[in-house]
Amino acid sequence: MFYACVRAVVALCLRLFYRVRVNAPALEPDGPVLFVGNHPNGLIDPALVFILTRRKVTFLAKAPLFRMPVIGWLLKGLDALPVYRKQDDPAKMGGNEGTLDAAKGALVQGRAITIFPEGKSHSEPGLAELKTGAARIALSAAKAGAPVRIVPVGLTYAEKHVFHSEVLIDVGPAIDVQAFLPADAAAEPDAVRALTERIASGLRAVTLNLEQWADLPLAQLAEQLFAFKQGGALDAERLRLWARGVQLFRAQEPERFESLRAQLAAFRHRMALVRAAGPEDLALEYRPGNVVPFVVKNVLALVLGLPLFALGLGLFWLPYQLPRLASRNAELDVQATVKFLTAFVVALAWWGALTAAAAVWGSAPLAVAVFLAVPPLALFTLYFAERWESLQRDIRVFFTLGDRARLKGLLLAEGERLALEMERLADEYRPRLDAAAQP
Repeated sequence: MFYACVRAVVALCLRLFYRVRVNAPALEPDGPVLFVGNHPNGLIDPALVFILTRRKVTFLAKAPLFRMPVIGWLLKGLDALPVYRKQDDPAKMGGNEGTLDAAKGALVQGRAITIFPEGKSHSEPGLAELKTGAARIALSAAKAGAPVRIVPVGLTYAEKHVFHSEVLIDVGPAIDVQAFLPADAAAEPDAVRALTERIASGLRAVTLNLEQWADLPLAQLAEQLFAFKQGGALDAERLRLWARGVQLFRAQEPERFESLRAQLAAFRHRMALVRAAGPEDLALEYRPGNVVPFVVKNVLALVLGLPLFALGLGLFWLPYQLPRLASRNAELDVQATVKFLTAFVVALAWWGALTAAAAVWGSAPLAVAVFLAVPPLALFTLYFAERWESLQRDIRVFFTLGDRARLKGLLLAEGERLALEMERLADEYRPRLDAAAQP
């Protein structure tokens, strides 16, 4: 019951904090399963497993978290297992044997486990070197007769510390552990290394895994141009393919890569100068037939929504600012964790305070009305704020490009040329990426 309640609340809150997309097989894996994931975002990463599966999952978490207020209580209530790391307390490393035995026992019983084999949360562009714990747990359970499968889970955040940004949960093909069982005890270290490398290749296939952060804007612009040429929306899964393609392109054709990289960087700079977010802005045609409906629709939205937004802004300005202030000095890989936990606690406290204030200074019916009205009003305030930011951007683009037909035409022609080049590049490198992805 406790697990089901925590799962429901955390999953709901995460879907409010992020725009979550899940790319996974229709059927959930049954039997003993070891979910392994990359670890770029602190406690948010394991929390996303609540969205991924309805199964009860046993989490492995670093031991210091069990001593933290609230988080430690939650982990114990979820039957999580502590992992003792050398950098935390070398004297307690022996406790890991008990943790590994408990994890093995859970798999033998047919349960599901989640572990992050990088061993730490980090903000590097690629995977860190994997620890061997996941492989050792899986092989130990498989030797006891459990048909263990390891499922790679890739977590790709558009902007992990930004509210309502997108996160893609990408589930890769399951790895059958039976194929890695050693013939005898002497072959076990080789089996552990082979399975660890197989886990790493599975994770690389479902993550961005960049060589350097400078490649990210390059891959993002390539995806923008490709989506513009195809006439579709931006796709986080396709962005991952662009990231892999950038690395392969640089390795196989360095001169051509540098030439195209310089052209894309120059185009991106020129778009920034005219405040265009992407090539689709350059293709906009401002005619009375589409400008007038745009103006009417947004004026009506402002007139009707502004009073509610003003009320929400007055009521929720302080609790909205507190998570941002709390995370200001946090490391990048834990900023979202701090924001999420602070927002969760502050939101509940503020909701209760508003309801109590209505009861004390008003009446019981007013308190009930406030209790029911606060959540939808808070959500509307966030939606309206996002819509207002989008409207401001549209207005800036209109006044920057609306009367500059020649400038817009030149940039659009350049964008179309680069989009065509991206399309050709995708056709050329897709078979190579497919071949490189084969285990």
